[in-house]
Amino acid sequence: MADGAKLLLWLLLLSSSPWCFCSELDVQCLETLYRSGPFPQGLQSCTSMIGLDLSSNIFSGPIPADIATQVPCLTSLDLSYNSFSGPIPASISNMTYLNTLNLQHNQFSGEIPRQFDSIGRLISFNVADNLLSGPIPSSLQKFSASNFAENQGLCGAPLDNCPRRRRWRLRLHRINDESSIGAAVGFVVGFVVAFYFPHWFVFSKRLHPYIFQIWSIPSGNLSANLRRT
Repeated sequence: MADGAKLLLWLLLLSSSPWCFCSELDVQCLETLYRSGPFPQGLQSCTSMIGLDLSSNIFSGPIPADIATQVPCLTSLDLSYNSFSGPIPASISNMTYLNTLNLQHNQFSGEIPRQFDSIGRLISFNVADNLLSGPIPSSLQKFSASNFAENQGLCGAPLDNCPRRRRWRLRLHRINDESSIGAAVGFVVGFVVAFYFPHWFVFSKRLHPYIFQIWSIPSGNLSANLRRT
């Protein structure tokens, strides 16, 4: 290939995946050769590539959490038809040039990261046939339901609405909090009453004869007594 085109390929020793070739533009792993093992290591050598295609192999294990740092300029990421597992890295949302993301037919679990709402350039997105759950981020709801199919836990447009269990849990949590506050206030009031009432009862008992004597003095005598004082 011409040097001016900057397409010089070299063999990239990527873990147990020797059939991957790195260029200044992309990485190709020679599809359907059924390469196995973990996610290829050493992508730091390909920081300028714009396309990564590992589809139709038998790769397994998680995707590196810092994949966006390793290949920040990707416009296309295709990991479909493998056995990748674990959560989808939220850092993918930091790939500001990404417009194609295909994670179909793997074993990804957990929720689709809410950070994906910030990937405004996506024109193709597919996570069908995984183990995903939870609500679909609003910015991804424009894609067809088939792109989210075969994920029993996913909900929200374009799929069925999510259950309202979370709202009920929040309400119950608030009720429990209010009940706890009420119980605490009741305990304090009860303690105050239990502590001070006996003292007040004794004090009022001692005070009662004097009050009774004052009210029992005739008005004339009361005036005379007041003058004497």
